[in-house]
Amino acid sequence: MAQKPTPIREQTRSVVRALLTKTAIELFATKGYDDTTLDEIAAAAGVSKRTLFNYFRNKEDLALNGLSEQGELIAARLAERPADEDPWTSLRAAFQVLEEMDLTAERRLEMTTLLFGNESLRAGHAEKQARWQDLFAPLIEPRLPDCDHRTLQARAIAAAAITCLQAATEEWMRLGGQAEIFDLYDTAVQAIRRPASPPEKTTT
Repeated sequence: MAQKPTPIREQTRSVVRALLTKTAIELFATKGYDDTTLDEIAAAAGVSKRTLFNYFRNKEDLALNGLSEQGELIAARLAERPADEDPWTSLRAAFQVLEEMDLTAERRLEMTTLLFGNESLRAGHAEKQARWQDLFAPLIEPRLPDCDHRTLQARAIAAAAITCLQAATEEWMRLGGQAEIFDLYDTAVQAIRRPASPPEKTTT
């Protein structure tokens, strides 16, 4: 006889949050973000609306939940990189954790389209990713040469890398997922790291 699934109240808080988020994303993908209510999400997850509010403040919080966890996972991977490694190389390797998540390409595209296709979610996405800078910068700073404004340099590198990742993600979405997202990321990084060409001399 098959065992009954563990009641949701007995699972850890993080697992419950993940299950609620998964349910919400599925409904958002099917009905659209604006047309999905919290009552529908609670019903689909088999919990009360009150229980839902024990884990999330609002619908936007539900849709963006994964971003905070992603930032922490990337930071943990970044901390594991060799201490003498170039910070851009370390960040590139740490971002790979995003490719290891248990998501099909189709579901990833659905989520990306959802986030960037809604104005409030897009703003919330940018805000949460900006908080990644606070996680990454202290891990980048020790990798830089000892000099004035090293903290500033670390924050600038973190901010630039995050922006490149976002730009690559948007381009990947525009291409309908028909590209390697980290190839696009590399292209974005190359664009900002390439030395500016001197202006061409004009002859008179």
